[in-house]
Amino acid sequence: MATIAPHAPEPEMAADPLDVSRAELYRDDTWHAPFREIRAKGGIHRTEHSDFGAFWSIASYKHLVHVESLPDLYSSEAGGITIADFKEGVDVKMPMFIAMDRPKHTGQRRTVAPAFTPSEMVRMTEDVRRRTAEILDELPVGQGFDWVDRVSIELTTQMLAILFDFPWEERRKLTFWSDWAGDIELVKNDELRQQRLMHMFECGAYFKNLWDSKIGKDPTPDLISMMIHSDAMSEMDPHEFIGNLILLIVGGNDTTRNSMTAYAYGLNQFPDERAKLEADPSLIPNAVQEVIRWQTPLSHMRRTATQDTELDGHRIRAGDKVALWYVSANRDETVFENADAIQVDRANARRHLAFGHGIHRCVGARLAELQIAILLEEMAKRRLRVNVTGDPVRVAACFVHGYRSLPVELSRY
Repeated sequence: MATIAPHAPEPEMAADPLDVSRAELYRDDTWHAPFREIRAKGGIHRTEHSDFGAFWSIASYKHLVHVESLPDLYSSEAGGITIADFKEGVDVKMPMFIAMDRPKHTGQRRTVAPAFTPSEMVRMTEDVRRRTAEILDELPVGQGFDWVDRVSIELTTQMLAILFDFPWEERRKLTFWSDWAGDIELVKNDELRQQRLMHMFECGAYFKNLWDSKIGKDPTPDLISMMIHSDAMSEMDPHEFIGNLILLIVGGNDTTRNSMTAYAYGLNQFPDERAKLEADPSLIPNAVQEVIRWQTPLSHMRRTATQDTELDGHRIRAGDKVALWYVSANRDETVFENADAIQVDRANARRHLAFGHGIHRCVGARLAELQIAILLEEMAKRRLRVNVTGDPVRVAACFVHGYRSLPVELSRY
């Protein structure tokens, strides 16, 4: 009697060592080596199999700038801004202007841009400085605490509350919503996807009440009022309203707070540079740019090819997912000498791409720079030094590049 051979198991796909979407690379701070290898091989790599599907990695400075300079060929709208894909039946589309193409992107960006003009920065400076001073003066010297919670989150969440005219006593809701919105690892679990959706709708309902309270009122210098009094954003549907809120919350929260933590953690890793900055506070504006470059608080943005094209010898097809790895471009040795080190007097620190490039460059970049600079200035006034006392807990994800906690003690120099 014939026997039936057992069904052969499906061969396992070999893991791509250059799959830089793996969360553990960022949790364990081991992302440097694979990106260095991609850059050494020309700066472009295709990963066929990952938890997020197939995608191209653009890891070098020149190629990233090239792609960002062609927004009609490499669309932000066609597939969204992260390498996590939309899932029918589980996700709800929430349009936001950073994930729009021209012309709609242009109109919505212009609506919120007045909140971040140079004149607005001048107007906000005194308040940012006062709040920063209050927080620093409450910190214990010589006693341990979590820098992320006491300084980075508190400063950025206060700023968001002011930008949105959000109830002060409930401002930590903004941090909560930002953390849920920015964690793209949730797409791997349908139950967590649904939880995120619930929290996003909670966020939308809360802001809808704020919106309704301002209808018919005179314009005020907060983002909700600016949307209400604009042609481009006054008639958004509920999902687009939530999408743009999430964009502004994550953009204003995660980027600044993780750069503030990088200041504390990074300068502790480079004590000679810290001493240089302590001896010469005039280096602070440049040091701010260098810390932002070194940290790169958003690791990537995604674009989707709208037609077949070629990029430095690589055939990219219409619909292909293209990940722009700012975290790698900011360590590109052909642009930044000794790129893995913080150099507070680095001559070209301002060339960093942490805020993006082209039409989608971060609209709130000036405000982020202002907040970080004032933090460094107020620390210098008090001659306060941050001493890291333990390992940071990092965000385990390839989108937001940041910290959950950082144990520190303060001393005086």
